[in-house]
Amino acid sequence: MREIIIDEEFKSLLPALDKETYARLEENLLLYGCRDAITLWNGIIIDGHNRYAICAENDIPFKTVDMEFGNRDEALIWIINTQVSRRNLTPIQMSHLRGLHYRTIKKIQGENLHNTMKSQNGTSDGSAKGHLAEQYKVSKNTILRDAKLSESIDAIGEVSPEAKRQILAGEISINKNTLGGISALPAEEVEKLANKIESGEYDKRQNKTNAETELSENSYLEILQRFETEIAKITERLFTNLRKRAKNSEPVKLKTSLRMYIDMLEKLYERM
Repeated sequence: MREIIIDEEFKSLLPALDKETYARLEENLLLYGCRDAITLWNGIIIDGHNRYAICAENDIPFKTVDMEFGNRDEALIWIINTQVSRRNLTPIQMSHLRGLHYRTIKKIQGENLHNTMKSQNGTSDGSAKGHLAEQYKVSKNTILRDAKLSESIDAIGEVSPEAKRQILAGEISINKNTLGGISALPAEEVEKLANKIESGEYDKRQNKTNAETELSENSYLEILQRFETEIAKITERLFTNLRKRAKNSEPVKLKTSLRMYIDMLEKLYERM
């Protein structure tokens, strides 16, 4: 039988299934068999980890399909694109994958593998953040923030894979802006934080280091400034609309305009 390899980094990119979802998948596989092939690259699973685990445990036959990539980074980008396309990710999982995608492309660029980047991402002009911002329908600054967040999550994962899993699974609550600055902390601070998360001792209200507190305060001021700017733009749009209607002798539907204003504020809230 062909040897199948589990790569922990690749496996960690897949959102962990809760017990109920895993049980339903297991029941389905036991009843109907494994109808979807396990996807491999050089014998390493790149898609189908949960199906493989259940099939191996219950002696359920399964098929495999092989993908060809020039290197590990290409395989990593394929996994990211596959996971994102399924749209069952939490905001922090999505941010982590977007950030890792950007970091991987920058690594490829650094190694001057422009043809590889072009075949995988449709660009060879070096504008990684611009391309990904367009692909993911977010701003370039969001891509850069996601890269810092992803780097921090990986730094925690190097100390404690379990702590990384808890963060990505949403089992521990850490402000995304604070989390994004953790990779810049001294190694001992990262290790201390990772160990607290893994042991269950972490409390975001009580266990902040001085460096984390400073990062949180700075991040809060940046968010507040962005929020103030966006509110001003939205408010200006509201009154421009009201003035336009009044100029054209149209009845001013204040309630409708306010509803539109509230909708724009809600969208701003979601982005924040």
